Amino acid sequence: MIKILLLVILIFSFQGCATWMGIKKDSKVAWGVTKDTSNKVYKSVKKGINEATSD
Repeated sequence: MIKILLLVILIFSFQGCATWMGIKKDSKVAWGVTKDTSNKVYKSVKKGINEATSD
């Protein structure tokens, strides 16, 4: 009985670690994409404003 309980606890522990590492990796990738996209949008809006205001 103790072996089964220990096995179940270990299974849940390792699943939690794998999930946590996956979440950290995914959030790092998502943050990088967000920074790149935000930079591109900022530059295009700035260029659009400059073109609209220059006569």
